[in-house]
Amino acid sequence: MDRRRGPSVRLKLTLSYAGFIMLAGALLLAVVWVYLLRYVPEVIYLPPVAEAPDQASGRFAPDRPPELFVPNQSDLLRAFAPKAGLALAFLLVLGLLGGWVLAGRMLAPLTRITHATRLAGNGSLSHRIRLEGREDEFRELADAFDAMLAQLEAHVSEQQRFAANASHELRTPLAITQTLLDAARQNSGTGELVDRLHLVNTRAIALTEALLLLSRAGQRSFTREPVDLSLAAEEATETLLPLAENRGLTIETTGDLTPALGSHALLLQMTTNLVHNAIVHNLPEQGAVWIRTSVHAETAVLTVENTGAKLSPHVVSTLVEPFQRSTERVRTDHSGVGLGLAIVKSIAEAHDGTLVLTPRDGGGLRATVRLPAARSGG
Repeated sequence: MDRRRGPSVRLKLTLSYAGFIMLAGALLLAVVWVYLLRYVPEVIYLPPVAEAPDQASGRFAPDRPPELFVPNQSDLLRAFAPKAGLALAFLLVLGLLGGWVLAGRMLAPLTRITHATRLAGNGSLSHRIRLEGREDEFRELADAFDAMLAQLEAHVSEQQRFAANASHELRTPLAITQTLLDAARQNSGTGELVDRLHLVNTRAIALTEALLLLSRAGQRSFTREPVDLSLAAEEATETLLPLAENRGLTIETTGDLTPALGSHALLLQMTTNLVHNAIVHNLPEQGAVWIRTSVHAETAVLTVENTGAKLSPHVVSTLVEPFQRSTERVRTDHSGVGLGLAIVKSIAEAHDGTLVLTPRDGGGLRATVRLPAARSGG
């Protein structure tokens, strides 16, 4: 939108300061003038001159000196008006100069914020205002702007890493598919190659569906309704029970009615991802998975624990990033596409909840999801 250039805020503040000082000075001079008029009449009436005899000549002479002068209001106005004009002129100059300096000092933080905004608009998100001084409105605005820049920088960095990793993950199966197709053209026996090609395409499809689900959760385009997390945990356990039995794992599910508010499909996918992650990243044999649901105050809690290798806090902190697979965790053919916990985190945040990952003392991982509980009665 094109707008005409108007006077600067500094000029407006300067004129405001000068105008206020002029008004205050005029009021003060008016008070002084009214005060003087109270004691100075318009016309001076002098009493009759009392004559007294002169000691030397014996004649009568006035008892008041002839040079005595008593001013009236006209005399006061002639003497007061020029001085008042000079005082107002001095106040005007002082108000303009002082107002310009004070306005500049007051607007200095705003100038720094504007400069940082322009840098951010040009793509420099690493710049921070870091306004010093005591807490005031400008300091609060600068701190809020710095926090916003930090969040934007982290979000952009995350998106850049996501795009790079996604490109790499998508490029790999496509390159393998192209290689297999080239080999199939030269060989008559293509049965084994077709099977391998089928696995590669299945993995690419799973990756695409995971990306779409992650995007859907991030957009929050779903209808919220009461969802029982305990039922979702039971359904996910029933679905993945054959996979756990093939790996020799035991699954234990406990918990009462745990109503949360959100999308049934997304919360079921979140629970399934947590259980699947706990199964595939477990001990080679005699492992276990524990699933618990509970309600605390106004929070619905879902906890999934599993045995496994010991994990460091640093490794655990990176598991929610897309396509991050820890080298300390057991890799299997069912390890997924590297988006399981990233999808869980995205779904939890889309439901105004949180995902907390902590390493277990005996090895393995503990994943805790906290969501707003649905109120009784809907």
